[in-house]
Amino acid sequence: MFSKILSSSRYLVLIAVIGSFFAATTLLIYGGISVIQQITFTLMNGTVTSKGAKMLSLGFIENADIFLIGTVLYIMSLGLYELFIDDTIALPEWLVIHTLDDLKDKLIGVIVVVMAVVFLGHVVTWHGEQEILFLGGAIGFVVAGLTYFTGQKKKGKYEENH
Repeated sequence: MFSKILSSSRYLVLIAVIGSFFAATTLLIYGGISVIQQITFTLMNGTVTSKGAKMLSLGFIENADIFLIGTVLYIMSLGLYELFIDDTIALPEWLVIHTLDDLKDKLIGVIVVVMAVVFLGHVVTWHGEQEILFLGGAIGFVVAGLTYFTGQKKKGKYEENH
């Protein structure tokens, strides 16, 4: 009886699956609405200036960030569903997740892109402050650490198989 309870408890992960799916959906819809508003405002304003272009670029970069975070949450939702509930759902091969390591690798890849987009947003609004060096360095250290982490994992798997 206890093993049946433990086996059924995997469905508790549905809370995380549904929560991350709704969060992803909300962010993606919000990002889409924000893009439409930016385009509408730009067309209605009718002036073209270098400052306006810079602000428009920044707005689109911020929306890209929203879309990427929504994508992270979506991948997490799919991955947890595949791992704990049903691994037979039809997905493109690049999105199929067989292990928790597969899910972590996919999430790490998107997280690195999110950090790059955040940094790009700061570069666009940069006015010569030195703090940008610290932000870039911190992001570089995080990316290096994640690269080392995923490289060590793959190295360990390679050594096990050979």
